[in-house]
Amino acid sequence: MPRLSSKPLYRFLEVIPATLVWGTIIGSITLSYYAPIIAIYIIILFDLYWLIKAVYWLVYLFNSYRHYREDISIDWFAKLTKEDPIGQDHAKSHWTDLYHLIFLPTFKESFEVIDTTFKGLSESNYPLDRFIIALGIEERDRENGLKIAEHIKEKYGDKFFKFWVTVHPSNIQGEQPGKGSNNVWAAKNAQIEIDKLNIPYERIIVSSFDIDTIVHREFFAHLSYKFLTHPLPHNTSYQPVALFNNNIWQSNPITRTISNGTTFWLLTDLSRPDRLFTFSSHSMSWKTLVAVGFWEPDLVTEDSRIFLQCFLHYNGEYTVTPLYVPVSMDTVETGTFWGSLVAVYKQQRRWAWGIEHFPYMVWHFWGNKKISFLKKFKYFFNITEGMYSWATAPLLIIILGRLPLYFADRSTEQTVIAQNAPFVLDWLLTTALVGLFATAILSVLLLPPAPKGEKYRYVYMLLQWALFPINMIVFGSLPAIDAQTRLATGKYLGFNVTKKNR
Repeated sequence: MPRLSSKPLYRFLEVIPATLVWGTIIGSITLSYYAPIIAIYIIILFDLYWLIKAVYWLVYLFNSYRHYREDISIDWFAKLTKEDPIGQDHAKSHWTDLYHLIFLPTFKESFEVIDTTFKGLSESNYPLDRFIIALGIEERDRENGLKIAEHIKEKYGDKFFKFWVTVHPSNIQGEQPGKGSNNVWAAKNAQIEIDKLNIPYERIIVSSFDIDTIVHREFFAHLSYKFLTHPLPHNTSYQPVALFNNNIWQSNPITRTISNGTTFWLLTDLSRPDRLFTFSSHSMSWKTLVAVGFWEPDLVTEDSRIFLQCFLHYNGEYTVTPLYVPVSMDTVETGTFWGSLVAVYKQQRRWAWGIEHFPYMVWHFWGNKKISFLKKFKYFFNITEGMYSWATAPLLIIILGRLPLYFADRSTEQTVIAQNAPFVLDWLLTTALVGLFATAILSVLLLPPAPKGEKYRYVYMLLQWALFPINMIVFGSLPAIDAQTRLATGKYLGFNVTKKNR
């Protein structure tokens, strides 16, 4: 089946995001030179808008943090067994009827990384005989992958109900090498085995994890509770808090602040489930996953596209349920400082490649009259505004905001607005620093214990946030602009596996 991008109208839609971004950048420079007064007014209004948005963002961030602190303190398995919730679906599933199918795709990861993931699973406060593990190896790493898989299976295999190892073949037509295609291959094999076991699809909860994902010990009990108490458990995905704490004490300050920024973005959206997409490690109903044909195997951002697949399949009657019990993953750390910076840039560009959902949403929303206009507009606006702001806001606030003052002639400089603009901009930025300090404090509260005898490192974790403005541009705006420009020019991004180093 040909890609949608082969259609002229779809290609036109792919060009729009980069056109808006480059139009904003070029337009702001041009306006600063030819009409600095107008540019000054626009910049002040833009900065004021972002200050209000930052305050709004902080309210949701700390609301999510409150839920996080409450939920990680609960013994969810005790709650699950004591309250004995019965599922709301037609099968009336009880928690003892549920199985957790966990997909773990891997490519060239070390035994140490995979071992810590399985150690976390084995320490879950949930019966391990309800776990079905699917470890997905790539044919391109067959010898190394199978050797590690055999070692892992010897160490942990007898702890779980089932432990499957699959080898994803290379060069399957219509696929792109990466997490999505590996998961699809593993899922098709899992469906055959599940049918042999005669387990009803509606009693299986799927979790798609990155290979470095270490679950909180209460995660699966919490997930089961949410599934059983949800009025429509098959019409929602379940998105946990993503912490990047596995190797936080050995990574560098730049990659740490970037990873924290991702956690804060997700925490904020968890308090606004009406705009939440699935991201990275997520869970959902196996019945639903089979119904939509699994993840799309030719995408970089299959983790968020699966939400749109379900949203369209159920004609808008599909949501994302927040889980405040976390999973933890690695910050980017390749073993060298510069190598880590290159890797984190590529990781951010890969996440910014979510802009590929823009043409997909327009294409599929346009003719679907079964989904309300308000729902379609809400999701479309959120992703469009988010991706546009990701690419442009740091540049406009930190660099381009000063250009009109630089280009202003003498008569312009003597106007009231021009004379007061530097003070207004400084005041807005200073006020924004209060929010930055609050997030810095929160980042420390989310940290795991410091290495023994190295409590002073908490001070470094606070001071590193001074790098945030630079990071916003170099590892925020630039990879987002890069991704959107690639989409517009047809230089489609492939899946880049981030190297893990412990």
